[in-house]
Amino acid sequence: MLARLKTIYAIPELRQKILLTLILLAVYRMGFAIPLPIIDQSVFKENFANFASNQGIDQLVEAVSLLSASKLGNATIFGLGIMPYISASIIFQLLGQVYPPLEQLQKEGEAGRKKINEYTRYATVVICLGQSFFWIYTLGQAPEGSSLLLRDYNAWYWYIMATVTMTCGTIFLMWIGEQIDEYGIGNGVSLLIMAGILARMPSAAMELLRPAFTKGIGLGTGAGIDKLLPLAGLFVAIVLGVIAITQAQRRIPIQSAKHVRGRKVLGGQRQSLPLRVNQAGVMPIIFASSLLMFPGMILGGLGSLTGLDFFTEWKNVFDAHALVYNACYVALIFFFCYFWTSITFNPKDMADNLKDYGSFVPGYRPGTHTERYLDQVMTRITYAGAGFLALIAIIPTVLATNMDVSFTVASFYGGTGLLIVVSVCLDLVQKIDSHLVMRNKGGLLESSDV
Repeated sequence: MLARLKTIYAIPELRQKILLTLILLAVYRMGFAIPLPIIDQSVFKENFANFASNQGIDQLVEAVSLLSASKLGNATIFGLGIMPYISASIIFQLLGQVYPPLEQLQKEGEAGRKKINEYTRYATVVICLGQSFFWIYTLGQAPEGSSLLLRDYNAWYWYIMATVTMTCGTIFLMWIGEQIDEYGIGNGVSLLIMAGILARMPSAAMELLRPAFTKGIGLGTGAGIDKLLPLAGLFVAIVLGVIAITQAQRRIPIQSAKHVRGRKVLGGQRQSLPLRVNQAGVMPIIFASSLLMFPGMILGGLGSLTGLDFFTEWKNVFDAHALVYNACYVALIFFFCYFWTSITFNPKDMADNLKDYGSFVPGYRPGTHTERYLDQVMTRITYAGAGFLALIAIIPTVLATNMDVSFTVASFYGGTGLLIVVSVCLDLVQKIDSHLVMRNKGGLLESSDV
């Protein structure tokens, strides 16, 4: 591996791409040290956790921070992170399936993609303005008059200034992501999210190991060997499982038809059509976790307004550690797996493309029969992928409940964060390998004697 790293450093173009990517990621992390000017930071750090808990938005804040490469609890210029851009991208991707003009743009290739990206940027600005103003206004309306804004800055024009500042911060992050895409290596937005997730690892490790400094690492202590070793082994096993399911494919054999041109016979080759087992990626977990935040928020708000125990009891049912919550979580993951796969995978277009190129699946006639077969195969493998996603999603809850591990530490053993980190790392390794292969160098994951 050391020899591979030396090879990467010896290639000037690849070295410059990696260095530029690291510099931009460092700039992204430095932005979290720049606070919003109108926020009383000392009061904010003391009261924000209680304020979020009282308003029933603590889970929402935690999930949004994880998925948006941000940390809302810091009230910085990057407070919104990259989530508005992700939301706008998802909106346009969904609209592309139901709105004919956008669907036509998607089929126009590079020119259509650039136009859709332009619309996405405009939508990002609109979403940023709305979300940032709501966030600042909420801080200014903290309960019992304990505003988290500075006394002389709790006015509408300062709200506008802070709104523009947070919007510019998100647009700057979007620009950083695009620069990484253009001049760096890897997917810029995904790398920003991964950097935000990995930035939590030191604090999570200290939280796990803190009892070892006070009680030692003997058996039965808070950070004993009997606890750390199973957690370490479980972490390795889960990471290997996530890599396996992320890379898993169902290969459909494809036979190309023979063509006679003059005295030559062309075609007739056997190939394979790879179908990913986890076609939906991490989107089902994102949708399911986001949707399940609202019942608890709504019931908690109704309980505080009416004072009825009925709403409080039902709010506890939708707690993250409750059985009903996890059952609904699993059901929604299965639903969104099939929903997102139906959007991103079109068996009719794939069957038509095979027919146009003179290829077919052995045993199935081109056209409708091939379409039905591909749809049937994707339905079956999606069920397996959804089951694995559901298992990964509830592992943090199981660990936090049964092994006396904080949810911050348990989140590194499953859920959205682990899937994102593994997927981005695999994509980054593949892109580095492509640069090495172009120069007849061995890939990072190849054996040295190949």
